[in-house]
Amino acid sequence: MYRVWSFLTNYSLLLIIGALTALVWANIDPHSYHHFVEFPVLFNDWIGVDYDYWKKLYGEGYDKYDAGGAAKVLSAHYIVNDMAMALFFGIAAKEVWEAVVLKNGSLRGKKAATPLFATLGGMVGPISVYLGLAVLLGSDTYDAVANGWAIPTATDIAFSYLVGRIVFGAGHPAVRFLLLLAIADDAAGLIILAIFYPSGELALEWLLLSVFAAVAVFFIFNWLPRRMDQHKQDRPNSTWMRKTLGFWPYAVAGCVSWYGFMASGLHPSLGLLPIVPAIPHADRAFGIFSEAEKYLTDLLNQIEHALKSPVEVVLFFFGLLNAGVEFSSIGDATWLVLAGLLIGKPVGILIFGWLAAKPLGLGIPEGMRIIDLVVIGCVAAIGFTVSLFFASAAFDAGPVQDAAKMGALFSFIAAAISIAVGRITRVEKQDA
Repeated sequence: MYRVWSFLTNYSLLLIIGALTALVWANIDPHSYHHFVEFPVLFNDWIGVDYDYWKKLYGEGYDKYDAGGAAKVLSAHYIVNDMAMALFFGIAAKEVWEAVVLKNGSLRGKKAATPLFATLGGMVGPISVYLGLAVLLGSDTYDAVANGWAIPTATDIAFSYLVGRIVFGAGHPAVRFLLLLAIADDAAGLIILAIFYPSGELALEWLLLSVFAAVAVFFIFNWLPRRMDQHKQDRPNSTWMRKTLGFWPYAVAGCVSWYGFMASGLHPSLGLLPIVPAIPHADRAFGIFSEAEKYLTDLLNQIEHALKSPVEVVLFFFGLLNAGVEFSSIGDATWLVLAGLLIGKPVGILIFGWLAAKPLGLGIPEGMRIIDLVVIGCVAAIGFTVSLFFASAAFDAGPVQDAAKMGALFSFIAAAISIAVGRITRVEKQDA
């Protein structure tokens, strides 16, 4: 078992601090909290929430601010969720890209088959439970909550990894299995966000701008220098590009791509995804969030590690601006999200993992038991970060969104359940 980068632990801590601060603040003084979340940082005509939409939902209390006829509102919530979270999803995309494409990638070959099947089960199970129970609650409830079907599909990679270490020990093969499942879940989540949760009316021709930015930066600053360096051991052109220009060409391309996503109507937080494959990368993968990658000199890994501290700060503010829900907001969506996570995840992962391992003959890692899939499913039921994000994307601000967010927050119950189930199933901890 390779050593995992401490970034996962650090960002978990700051995210929790932000979320707890938001919970306390929202329950002590909800008016000032929501005033802070939707504060209009800038009125403009290019970037932000549609002004009429913002005015309808949040405008009360902001009358003293003159919009000056602007079409858009750049709010604190928009800056974090739609702009800054692009860095977080960019890092997730980098890990997925390496796991799928590079030599020794974790999501390549037969070794990844059972975790991928389990990931599919970990999505089908929660969706089935969420929508099935919503139907039983009646048509009115179903109509109100149906768009949140993706919320319980999420697995928080950092918190699930930390709890997995507690339950299994750092050296147990189930921890690596869990990381594979979580990163595949993240990849599926990015696809769901792009397809099912657009941020506005679709104008997909704007995606050509993102494609152009990715192709141009790859050709000019990646492919061309390497082409010019053929048969030159010292690689002068590639080295000059890396040392002199560094990440700046890709930062500019990222901004252009982000704008293309925003203008297209797709969620702009996905705007960096086309740029990730264009950045010079290592020849082989060392594992998901592997600590060994900090010693690599390729630009993609250098950028990821340079973004460590900024992304930790972003996740603090993400928790602060998204987790502030009043306890009185608990409702049907809360229990549906919880049921999807706590029941659908373990059952789906067990069934699909068993089908892959036994009937399909794909097997499971040496040292793992089939019953360990139940424990992995319980650990993977911690949705939190991406579940909160999906709740914001699926519902307009209001009681249903708040209730769904409460379900995402309550998913931490899965940590205690995982420890209990681990003891019941007699998991033997294996320390590194």
